[in-house]
Amino acid sequence: MKLMFASDIHGSAYWCQKLEERFLVEKADKLVLLGDLLYHGPRNDLPKGHDPKGVIPILNKYKNQILAVRGNCDSEVDQMVLEFPMLADYAPIFIDGKVIFCTHGHLFGKDTPPPMSGDSVLINGHTRLYEDTQMEGFRYINIGSVSLPKGGNVNTYMVYEDGVFTIKDMDGNMVCI
Repeated sequence: MKLMFASDIHGSAYWCQKLEERFLVEKADKLVLLGDLLYHGPRNDLPKGHDPKGVIPILNKYKNQILAVRGNCDSEVDQMVLEFPMLADYAPIFIDGKVIFCTHGHLFGKDTPPPMSGDSVLINGHTRLYEDTQMEGFRYINIGSVSLPKGGNVNTYMVYEDGVFTIKDMDGNMVCI
């Protein structure tokens, strides 16, 4: 099974369309959205192509392929327009003998992980700084941001296939960490 992960769309129809293009090219089975889907948040500048109403039909088109968790900028009103569940704080995925703990990053993160062991992987966005680090007892991956990257990073998403996690830019090129 091929999974595609994305975080921090922040209401950008422009970047959501780019994400949709990558999803179709990648031919992933599932799109795992790690929060902050429609709202940009009071501390953030508006992302390029800010149009939350334009993001809604793009995401709803893939409602049967999306697994989503809530970000700190997501709310119950967002759930009223999105046709897939997105208010859970985390979602575990059990695949290839691994537990992949998916969350936004504002409740659980690198410095505040949930109980993890073995071949577990903690994946989040939130800080919008991509990272892949082996921690004591688990692997930590921050996939960066679709629309509002920080720290000079490029806009990113991640793919999981055949046991390998690959962070990519929005042209599909592997991002070196």
